[in-house]
Amino acid sequence: MNIFSLLGKTILVTGASSGIGRSIAVECSRMGANVIITGRNRERLSETFFMLEGENHQQYPCDLTIESDLLSLVELLPKLDGVVSNAGIAKPLVLQLAENEDVNEVMQINTLVPIHLTRLILQNKKLNKGASLVYISSINGNNCSSVGSSIYAASKSALTGFMKGVALELAPRGIRANCINPGMIETDIYKDASIGEEELEKDRMKYPLKRYGKPEEVAYTTVYLLSDATKWITGSSLLIDGGYTLL
Repeated sequence: MNIFSLLGKTILVTGASSGIGRSIAVECSRMGANVIITGRNRERLSETFFMLEGENHQQYPCDLTIESDLLSLVELLPKLDGVVSNAGIAKPLVLQLAENEDVNEVMQINTLVPIHLTRLILQNKKLNKGASLVYISSINGNNCSSVGSSIYAASKSALTGFMKGVALELAPRGIRANCINPGMIETDIYKDASIGEEELEKDRMKYPLKRYGKPEEVAYTTVYLLSDATKWITGSSLLIDGGYTLL
Protein backbone atom coordinates (compact mmCIF):
# COMPACT_ATOMS: atom_id res chain seq x y z
CA MET A 1 0.00 0.00 0.00
CA ASN A 2 1.21 3.49 -0.86
CA ILE A 3 -0.50 6.00 1.42
CA PHE A 4 0.58 8.81 -0.94
CA SER A 5 -1.10 7.22 -3.96
CA LEU A 6 -3.73 9.22 -5.86
CA LEU A 7 -4.99 6.18 -7.74
CA GLY A 8 -8.66 6.55 -8.59
CA LYS A 9 -8.79 10.21 -7.53
CA THR A 10 -9.92 12.93 -9.94
CA ILE A 11 -7.90 16.12 -9.50
CA LEU A 12 -8.40 19.58 -11.05
CA VAL A 13 -5.28 21.73 -11.49
CA THR A 14 -5.56 25.37 -12.56
CA GLY A 15 -2.73 27.32 -14.16
CA ALA A 16 -1.33 24.07 -15.55
CA SER A 17 0.18 25.56 -18.72
CA SER A 18 3.67 25.88 -17.25
CA GLY A 19 5.83 26.13 -14.15
CA ILE A 20 4.46 24.93 -10.83
CA GLY A 21 1.04 24.05 -12.26
CA ARG A 22 2.53 21.88 -14.99
CA SER A 23 4.73 20.06 -12.49
CA ILE A 24 1.78 19.47 -10.14
CA ALA A 25 -0.32 18.02 -12.96
CA VAL A 26 2.48 15.70 -14.07
CA GLU A 27 3.27 14.44 -10.57
CA CYS A 28 -0.43 13.84 -9.84
CA SER A 29 -0.67 11.74 -13.00
CA ARG A 30 2.42 9.76 -11.96
CA MET A 31 0.71 8.99 -8.65
CA GLY A 32 -2.29 7.54 -10.50
CA ALA A 33 -4.75 10.44 -10.53
CA ASN A 34 -7.17 11.27 -13.32
CA VAL A 35 -6.04 14.85 -13.95
CA ILE A 36 -8.10 17.71 -15.32
CA ILE A 37 -5.98 20.68 -16.34
CA THR A 38 -6.92 24.21 -17.28
CA GLY A 39 -5.00 27.28 -18.36
CA ARG A 40 -5.20 30.30 -20.65
CA ASN A 41 -2.51 29.31 -23.15
CA ARG A 42 -3.99 26.58 -25.33
CA GLU A 43 -0.67 25.54 -26.90
CA ARG A 44 1.25 25.26 -23.64
CA LEU A 45 -1.67 23.53 -21.93
CA SER A 46 -1.62 20.93 -24.69
CA GLU A 47 2.10 20.43 -24.05
CA THR A 48 1.33 19.72 -20.41
CA PHE A 49 -1.45 17.34 -21.38
CA PHE A 50 0.89 15.17 -23.44
CA MET A 51 3.33 15.03 -20.53
CA LEU A 52 0.75 13.37 -18.27
CA GLU A 53 1.22 9.69 -17.54
CA GLY A 54 -1.66 7.23 -17.79
CA GLU A 55 -5.09 7.76 -19.33
CA ASN A 56 -8.45 9.40 -18.56
CA HIS A 57 -7.03 12.93 -18.34
CA GLN A 58 -8.84 16.03 -19.64
CA GLN A 59 -7.81 19.53 -20.68
CA TYR A 60 -9.96 22.66 -20.80
CA PRO A 61 -8.30 25.81 -22.15
CA CYS A 62 -10.06 28.80 -20.62
CA ASP A 63 -9.55 32.14 -18.90
CA LEU A 64 -10.92 31.87 -15.37
CA THR A 65 -11.10 35.66 -15.04
CA ILE A 66 -13.93 35.54 -17.62
CA GLU A 67 -17.17 34.55 -15.90
CA SER A 68 -18.55 32.60 -18.86
CA ASP A 69 -15.35 30.52 -19.08
CA LEU A 70 -15.44 29.84 -15.35
CA LEU A 71 -19.10 28.79 -15.44
CA SER A 72 -18.52 26.55 -18.45
CA LEU A 73 -15.57 24.83 -16.79
CA VAL A 74 -17.49 24.08 -13.59
CA GLU A 75 -20.44 22.76 -15.57
CA LEU A 76 -18.17 20.31 -17.41
CA LEU A 77 -16.42 19.04 -14.28
CA PRO A 78 -17.10 15.55 -12.94
CA LYS A 79 -17.09 14.85 -9.19
CA LEU A 80 -13.70 15.83 -7.83
CA ASP A 81 -11.47 14.40 -5.12
CA GLY A 82 -9.07 17.30 -5.23
CA VAL A 83 -8.73 20.88 -6.48
CA VAL A 84 -5.39 22.66 -6.82
CA SER A 85 -5.83 26.42 -7.20
CA ASN A 86 -2.48 27.32 -8.66
CA ALA A 87 -3.18 29.97 -11.32
CA GLY A 88 -1.49 33.21 -10.34
CA ILE A 89 0.74 36.07 -11.43
CA ALA A 90 3.60 38.02 -9.87
CA LYS A 91 3.75 41.66 -10.90
CA PRO A 92 6.58 43.43 -9.02
CA LEU A 93 5.58 47.08 -8.76
CA VAL A 94 6.15 49.82 -6.22
CA LEU A 95 2.73 50.90 -4.96
CA GLN A 96 3.30 54.56 -5.82
CA LEU A 97 3.66 53.60 -9.49
CA ALA A 98 0.72 51.20 -9.58
CA GLU A 99 -2.52 51.87 -11.45
CA ASN A 100 -6.03 50.57 -10.81
CA GLU A 101 -5.57 47.98 -13.55
CA ASP A 102 -2.45 46.59 -11.86
CA VAL A 103 -4.18 46.14 -8.52
CA ASN A 104 -7.29 44.65 -10.08
CA GLU A 105 -5.34 42.21 -12.27
CA VAL A 106 -3.28 40.77 -9.42
CA MET A 107 -6.20 40.54 -7.00
CA GLN A 108 -8.48 39.07 -9.66
CA ILE A 109 -6.15 36.25 -10.70
CA ASN A 110 -4.49 35.47 -7.36
CA THR A 111 -7.46 35.86 -5.02
CA LEU A 112 -10.86 36.25 -6.67
CA VAL A 113 -10.49 33.43 -9.20
CA PRO A 114 -9.81 30.74 -6.57
CA ILE A 115 -12.60 32.15 -4.38
CA HIS A 116 -15.17 32.05 -7.18
CA LEU A 117 -13.97 28.69 -8.45
CA THR A 118 -14.33 27.17 -4.99
CA ARG A 119 -17.75 28.80 -4.53
CA LEU A 120 -19.08 27.47 -7.82
CA ILE A 121 -17.67 23.98 -7.28
CA LEU A 122 -19.45 23.83 -3.92
CA GLN A 123 -22.71 25.28 -5.22
CA ASN A 124 -22.73 22.74 -8.04
CA LYS A 125 -21.93 19.85 -5.66
CA LYS A 126 -18.79 18.85 -7.56
CA LEU A 127 -16.78 17.61 -4.55
CA ASN A 128 -16.74 14.08 -3.23
CA LYS A 129 -16.75 13.52 0.52
CA GLY A 130 -13.18 13.51 1.79
CA ALA A 131 -11.93 15.77 -1.00
CA SER A 132 -8.87 17.99 -0.57
CA LEU A 133 -8.54 21.63 -1.64
CA VAL A 134 -5.00 22.95 -2.07
CA TYR A 135 -4.26 26.65 -2.63
CA ILE A 136 -0.81 27.71 -3.85
CA SER A 137 -0.12 30.81 -1.80
CA SER A 138 3.30 32.30 -0.95
CA ILE A 139 5.62 33.23 1.89
CA ASN A 140 5.13 36.77 0.54
CA GLY A 141 2.33 38.36 2.54
CA ASN A 142 2.03 35.45 4.94
CA ASN A 143 5.53 35.22 6.41
CA CYS A 144 7.43 38.16 4.95
CA SER A 145 7.36 40.73 2.15
CA SER A 146 9.65 42.87 0.00
CA VAL A 147 9.78 46.21 -1.78
CA GLY A 148 7.54 46.19 -4.84
CA SER A 149 5.40 43.28 -3.71
CA SER A 150 2.71 44.96 -1.60
CA ILE A 151 -0.13 44.13 -4.01
CA TYR A 152 1.07 40.57 -4.56
CA ALA A 153 1.51 40.11 -0.80
CA ALA A 154 -2.04 41.33 -0.20
CA SER A 155 -3.42 38.90 -2.79
CA LYS A 156 -1.66 35.89 -1.28
CA SER A 157 -2.40 36.67 2.37
CA ALA A 158 -6.07 37.15 1.44
CA LEU A 159 -6.02 33.72 -0.23
CA THR A 160 -4.65 32.16 2.95
CA GLY A 161 -7.35 33.82 5.04
CA PHE A 162 -9.99 32.52 2.64
CA MET A 163 -8.58 28.99 2.94
CA LYS A 164 -8.94 29.03 6.74
CA GLY A 165 -12.63 29.94 6.51
CA VAL A 166 -13.26 27.27 3.89
CA ALA A 167 -11.49 24.67 6.05
CA LEU A 168 -13.90 25.37 8.90
CA GLU A 169 -16.99 25.39 6.68
CA LEU A 170 -16.17 22.09 4.98
CA ALA A 171 -14.73 20.16 7.93
CA PRO A 172 -18.11 18.58 8.86
CA ARG A 173 -18.14 16.94 5.41
CA GLY A 174 -14.64 15.58 5.81
CA ILE A 175 -13.37 17.97 3.13
CA ARG A 176 -10.10 19.66 3.97
CA ALA A 177 -8.44 22.84 2.73
CA ASN A 178 -4.79 23.83 3.01
CA CYS A 179 -2.27 26.26 1.57
CA ILE A 180 1.27 25.80 0.36
CA ASN A 181 3.51 28.82 0.90
CA PRO A 182 6.57 28.56 -1.39
CA GLY A 183 9.55 30.84 -1.41
CA MET A 184 11.10 31.69 -4.76
CA ILE A 185 10.75 28.86 -7.27
CA GLU A 186 12.85 28.42 -10.42
CA THR A 187 10.30 29.16 -13.16
CA ASP A 188 10.06 31.56 -16.10
CA ILE A 189 8.19 34.09 -13.94
CA TYR A 190 11.01 36.67 -14.24
CA LYS A 191 12.07 35.71 -17.75
CA ASP A 192 10.95 39.01 -19.29
CA ALA A 193 11.50 41.15 -16.19
CA SER A 194 14.21 43.75 -15.68
CA ILE A 195 15.89 41.66 -12.96
CA GLY A 196 19.22 40.33 -14.19
CA GLU A 197 20.83 36.96 -13.50
CA GLU A 198 23.44 38.57 -11.23
CA GLU A 199 20.72 40.04 -9.03
CA LEU A 200 18.87 36.72 -8.95
CA GLU A 201 22.05 34.91 -7.90
CA LYS A 202 22.55 37.34 -5.02
CA ASP A 203 18.97 36.71 -3.97
CA ARG A 204 19.46 32.93 -4.13
CA MET A 205 22.32 33.26 -1.66
CA LYS A 206 19.91 34.73 0.91
CA TYR A 207 18.33 31.30 1.22
CA PRO A 208 20.03 29.06 3.83
CA LEU A 209 20.00 26.17 1.33
CA LYS A 210 21.65 28.49 -1.23
CA ARG A 211 19.20 27.94 -4.04
CA TYR A 212 15.62 28.57 -5.14
CA GLY A 213 13.09 25.77 -5.01
CA LYS A 214 12.12 23.59 -7.94
CA PRO A 215 8.56 23.29 -9.32
CA GLU A 216 8.53 19.55 -8.61
CA GLU A 217 9.27 20.22 -4.93
CA VAL A 218 6.03 22.18 -4.68
CA ALA A 219 4.33 19.39 -6.63
CA TYR A 220 5.48 16.72 -4.17
CA THR A 221 3.97 18.68 -1.28
CA THR A 222 0.77 19.12 -3.25
CA VAL A 223 0.53 15.36 -3.81
CA TYR A 224 1.02 14.93 -0.06
CA LEU A 225 -1.92 17.22 0.74
CA LEU A 226 -4.13 15.56 -1.89
CA SER A 227 -3.37 12.06 -0.61
CA ASP A 228 -4.96 10.08 2.19
CA ALA A 229 -1.79 10.64 4.22
CA THR A 230 -3.15 14.06 5.24
CA LYS A 231 -6.73 13.23 6.16
CA TRP A 232 -6.24 14.95 9.53
CA ILE A 233 -4.60 18.11 8.17
CA THR A 234 -6.83 21.07 7.40
CA GLY A 235 -6.51 24.84 7.70
CA SER A 236 -2.72 24.60 7.54
CA SER A 237 -0.09 26.50 5.56
CA LEU A 238 2.95 24.42 4.66
CA LEU A 239 6.22 26.30 4.16
CA ILE A 240 8.50 25.38 1.28
CA ASP A 241 11.12 28.10 1.44
CA GLY A 242 14.61 26.61 1.80
CA GLY A 243 14.80 28.13 5.27
CA TYR A 244 14.30 31.72 4.05
CA THR A 245 11.85 32.71 6.80
CA LEU A 246 14.23 31.45 9.52
CA LEU A 247 16.36 34.56 9.03
